Amino acid sequence: MRSEDERVELLASLDLKEYEATALAHLLTAGRTTAPDVAEATGIPKARVYDVLASLGELGYVKVIPGRPKEYQPKSPEAVLERAKENRRQAYEDYVGDVESLRDEVLETFGPLYEQADEDVTPTAELFHVVDVGEPSETETRRLYNVAEEAVYVITNSFAYFESVEPAVADALERGVEVSVLLLDPAHLPEEKAGVQADVVERISAEYPEVEYRFSEERLPWRGTFVDPSGEYESGQAIFLTEEPDVPNHRRQAAITENGSFVAGMKRYFDLVWEYESFRDR
Repeated sequence: MRSEDERVELLASLDLKEYEATALAHLLTAGRTTAPDVAEATGIPKARVYDVLASLGELGYVKVIPGRPKEYQPKSPEAVLERAKENRRQAYEDYVGDVESLRDEVLETFGPLYEQADEDVTPTAELFHVVDVGEPSETETRRLYNVAEEAVYVITNSFAYFESVEPAVADALERGVEVSVLLLDPAHLPEEKAGVQADVVERISAEYPEVEYRFSEERLPWRGTFVDPSGEYESGQAIFLTEEPDVPNHRRQAAITENGSFVAGMKRYFDLVWEYESFRDR
């Protein structure tokens, strides 16, 4: 069983302040009680405890029972979790509203300045920009899944980062976006990475049968994700990195492009390998 401190830390993960998490942890353990009892049991200062409990009530985690004295009844753990999600959703919608309210002013203020500053950027210079491999590159990969409208294509050795992007993959599939994954033949992978790949493929097959995947017979010169390529070179975004086996990931960078011609070229490479140099099952 978790200790008291561990229970408080667990609830703090729901974006609660220290005293809020402490009070809620006590209420979920002790049940309906009064503010003075909460203060005495938890060490929350009496001058603060009423505000803390009122905040938990406003968040929807606690029912405030009128009377002399007032009593506080915690919602069930399941209800707390559902309300936490609703609070975050509402906060996001409020934030989106705030951003939209600034749209005209920001565009009018900075649009001309940005265009003027951008005039000196050559087409070659704006073809790519880079991010570090790791969390920054995974964040960009999730973004690509989120903006994809038609299709996502993945070229990867073992898809070891699948867990990091899985929620974005699931959301893309729910929107009707096609996802195709080209993996490296496990015969070309070290035993440990081959095992990781096998686990990922098994999970995808079981939980996301809509995802198509094949295994490249030859080593892949680069890895990455690209979305919505166009034969007319009018759309598409990508993130990729070239194969550099002697360079550790923490010292590498991934390139990002929104150049429709380049992304169309990536799709042609993908199709050729998919059609002529890959297999589904041995």
